[in-house]
Amino acid sequence: MSEPNSHSQISPLIKGVAGSIGGVAEAICLQPMDVVKTRLQLDKIGKYTGIVQCGLTISKEEGTAALWKGLTPFAMHLTLKYALRMGSNSVYQSLLRGDDGKLSDGGRLAAGFLAGITEALVIVTPFEVVKIRLQQQRGLSKETMKYKGPIHCMTTVLKEEGIRGLWSGATPTIMRNGTNQMCLFWAKTSIDTLLWQKHEGDGKQLTPFQSMISGFTAACIGPFATGPFDVAKTRLMAQSKYGEGGIKYKGFFDALVKIPREEGIKTMWKGLLPRLLRIPPGQAIVWAVSDQITGYFEAKSRS
Repeated sequence: MSEPNSHSQISPLIKGVAGSIGGVAEAICLQPMDVVKTRLQLDKIGKYTGIVQCGLTISKEEGTAALWKGLTPFAMHLTLKYALRMGSNSVYQSLLRGDDGKLSDGGRLAAGFLAGITEALVIVTPFEVVKIRLQQQRGLSKETMKYKGPIHCMTTVLKEEGIRGLWSGATPTIMRNGTNQMCLFWAKTSIDTLLWQKHEGDGKQLTPFQSMISGFTAACIGPFATGPFDVAKTRLMAQSKYGEGGIKYKGFFDALVKIPREEGIKTMWKGLLPRLLRIPPGQAIVWAVSDQITGYFEAKSRS
């Protein structure tokens, strides 16, 4: 549904800051689910039978703190990602508005997809390569760990694999994030209008609870649509020519063919449940924070 003509434009900077603040809280609360999701996707021998068993196994074998492995890059990643996502989406929406100032459904979908591509290339891919390499070191002592921390991991990848190593899995990441944000921004705005009669820029401020409902519901769509992209991305980012098994997948399409052929089509949605347990709650947190900030400035600009 297109927006009504009367709206207040909030600067991309304000939207970016609003999103980044919510990202910090999300990282701390939901990092364990991200660790579990990654371990399930990397499990090729059936060690983990489900979310709870995976989490308990990690805690038992590696300590509870292992569920927060990779938190530093994850928190930085979310803070920068949401700033770029919210800010760039605002810029793209401004560019795609018609002469009458309205933004069509097609324009909103396109802006979301472009914002997803932007965050995937600039922020998400290199940060997730580091995060996944760190999380992959399961059951290893500190002495035998290849990567000692985020900075050491990044410099080691650059030294051994070159700059391209930090962008391993860029193609499925672009497809995943572009599709996710396309669905998210369109669905969030549509749900706000349907449930709360809220139009972007109209000055009406949602309660945190209303924002959480809208953000949670809107974020449920993406994981179903992008499961195969996420699994391919994780496998591509985890492999290294110097690591165990070497380079198995030559690229995005090779991974999309080999994984279901060798492990079954269901594997392409492996980790879906932890994604659903992580992403919608995360978006509920982010939108509850960002809507309060943008809503304040919307109301202020119209007063």
